[in-house]
Formats: sequence, structure tokens, C-alpha cells
Amino acid sequence: MSDIAPVLARVDENLSSSLEKLFALLRIKSISTDPAYAGECRQAAGFLADYLGELGFEASVRDTEGNPMVVAHHPGATAQAPHVLFYGHYDVQPVDPIELWTSDPFEPAIRKTENGTEIIFGRGASDDKGQLMTFVESLRSYKEIHGEMPVAVTILFEGEEESGSPSARPFIIANKQELTADYALVCDTGMWDPETPSICASLRGLVGEEVTVTGADRDVHSGDGSLVVNPVHVLCDILAGLHDESGAVTLPGFYEGVSETREDVRRIWDELSQMPANLLAEYGLSIPAGEKDRTSLELIWARPTAEVNGIAGGYAGAGFKTVIASKATAKVSFRLVGDQDPEKIRDSFRAYVRSKIPADCSVEFARHGGAPATQLPYDSPLLARAKAALSEEWPKPAVVTGGGGSIPIVGDFQSILGMDALMVGFGLDDDRAHSPNEKYNLISFHKGIRSWVRILATIADMPKSGA
Repeated sequence: MSDIAPVLARVDENLSSSLEKLFALLRIKSISTDPAYAGECRQAAGFLADYLGELGFEASVRDTEGNPMVVAHHPGATAQAPHVLFYGHYDVQPVDPIELWTSDPFEPAIRKTENGTEIIFGRGASDDKGQLMTFVESLRSYKEIHGEMPVAVTILFEGEEESGSPSARPFIIANKQELTADYALVCDTGMWDPETPSICASLRGLVGEEVTVTGADRDVHSGDGSLVVNPVHVLCDILAGLHDESGAVTLPGFYEGVSETREDVRRIWDELSQMPANLLAEYGLSIPAGEKDRTSLELIWARPTAEVNGIAGGYAGAGFKTVIASKATAKVSFRLVGDQDPEKIRDSFRAYVRSKIPADCSVEFARHGGAPATQLPYDSPLLARAKAALSEEWPKPAVVTGGGGSIPIVGDFQSILGMDALMVGFGLDDDRAHSPNEKYNLISFHKGIRSWVRILATIADMPKSGA
């Protein structure tokens, strides 16, 4: 099975039918954060399980406390073949504000940009349905050409990644033996630029918190503003105190476990900073907002954050209503690096908030996920082989990067299953993954499938873990 030329040729022949499968999946409104779409999440899980079954997998939809998991198994070509666990997620972000979409977000289409680039348009095209289907379609081509897979494959697709993966950790613990493999593969990251593939060697961890401050037992006329405590004021003061003038986070103990970036890693990032990529410019900005005296790459890959993701209180409808809100709510997330402990960060945040609550107010908290940071060793043989395989497929050599975001389940692979994850993705910075008009370049989808063919071929020659 070392000759991958016919497999790559089959990928090219299958592109139209591969897009048909992807489009069918994209039409399913699998929005995990809204319970109204629970049925569509189950529909997406069933679609994937059925398709994997067609490819010869033993596939099933597994119930959880939330949206179901898809688990599938296929043996390798030989008993000596390594075993990989591939992860992706079928759930998607909400589409709000819907009025900013140029067409129906769940009616996918291929469009051409002004420069002639063909793009796949629709919610989930990049994050993560298009990405997970690159892996599935690579397996399809292997099966059609060779009748078997180059490695033993377990697939795990979840339906709650976009809402903090609350069911993932209990599921992994309960099914530890079934899910443990030699290597974990994840396709939920991106390219360095349209011609340069990348391997994400690190992800920041995550703590999500929702805090609600309550004052009076009802909204009050603002004429009583000099008398009645205003929960919006209280909450805004608390949130403003999360950072000092230098941009550093003020929570006690927040930087425990945060190390300075290694010099060899810094040199790699310095080289990357010379390449044509500017995230701020993509957002119409130019000035970094985080800690001073840090490079842009260091800020998003190696430094922790505290961010307010949403805030609500009082009247926010059309026109004007002069009230003092009874309640004010904020959603706050912390991105973690190094050895920061998610639960210690959560406890520190809650203690800080409670210390700022006036005697006449009360506060409630709701947790929204938590996971530590993850790191794939820079000297990993798996990383080196994958980097070489990607470099054969794309115009420019692959680079090794970090990730500013979080994939909570990757931390669980590390802490529960004892597996580091190879994170390879083909999204681009302008894919608008969590925004209106999400897209995925057609070449990202096509060459992504071909890339997994190459990566699987090189993994097939690797020893099993512990061998």
C-alpha cells in the first residue's frame, strides 16, 4: 500500500461526489448551543454514521447527556499497522446575525471570488464539517483502490465542540479502552497562508464562566438612580478590573504555570513573523491589545487571556427606556497556556468577583467548559513525518505553529488517553468560521483530502506506541 499515486488519482476523480456528500452534511442545521436544534444534531450524527458504514466501518451513534457522539472502527491492512484515532465535530456555530449573510447559511454553494478562487460557502464549511470530511474522503479513496485502510482507524465525531464539549470528557472516561490508539489526529485548525500548510503544535486551554449580578427584585425607574444599586455598573467595574494598564490579567495566581517561550521556539516564530500573515489587518485593526512588549505570535500562541464575550442588562431594544436593571450578566472566557490549572483559574475568578459584590447585591455563576493547554513536542517523529508529507502536497513547505484557540477534547486525549494529537487543518484566516458568510476554499477541501492520504501513508510506516 506504499504506492499512493492511484489513491491520489482517485481523490481527484471523486471530487464531485465528495462535494455532494459535504453539501448534504452542510444542509443539516446542527447548531449545538441551541436546544431547538437537538434533532438536527442527531440527524448529522446519523448521516455520518451511515456514510462511514457504507465505507466498511463498524459505526454507531452513541447517546450522551447532550448531543450524540459518532464512533466508528476499521481494521488496518495488517495487525502490525499503527492505530489512529481521528477526531472532528459535526456541530456548528449559530448563524446570528442572519441579516449579514448574503444567502441562506444552510444552502451551500460554490462561488468564485473576484480573483477567480472557488469557495465553498455555508455554515460549517470550514469549522468543522469541511475539515472532517477531508479525512473521511481520504479513507474512501484508500478503500476504493486497495480495499482496506493503511492503518487501523477509530473515528470520534462529537456534536458539542462549539458549546464547550460538556459531554466529551465523561464519554472518553467511560470509553477509554475503546478510544485509546497509537496516535490522535485532529482536523480543526488552519493553514499558515493559502500556499503554506501548517501543523499546530500547541493549543491554549479554556475556562468559560457566566456571571450574573442581581440587585433590586425588579427593574427600577432610573429616577431612583442615586438610591438604588445598579448591577450593570457593578458588573462593568468588575470586568474592567480584570486587566491592569499593561494589559496583564490581575486575578491572583493567574500566571502560575505560565513559562517564558523557549528560545528555540521563539526563533521559529521569528521566522514565521517574516511571512505574509497579519491577523490584525484581516480584522481592520493595527494595534495589538494584549500585554505590552510581546510579539503578535507570542500573544496568541503563548500568553493567557481574559476576555468578555458578551454582556447584557437592562433595556436593549429599539428606542429608549429609563430603567435601572435588576440583573446584569456577562460571559467571560480565559485562554490558558503552559501548566495553568483551569479549576484554579475558575476559583480565582469567582473569588475576585465575590470580593467586588456590594452587600445589597447577589451573584451567581454558571460554568461553560474548562480544559488545560496542550503541547505536541517539537521533536516528535509524528510531527516530522507529517510536515514532510504536507510539504510534498502544497506549493510551499509546511510550518509548525501554535493555536490561539482551544479544542477541549484534545486536552482529554492527552490527560485521559495518554495520546498527543497531531493537529492539521486546511482553513484560512479569512474563512469567517464563527461569523456570517463562512467559507472554505475549494482547494483547501481538495488538497486537504490529498494531504491526509499522504499523512496516513507515512504513519503506516511508524511503529505502534510503546513498540
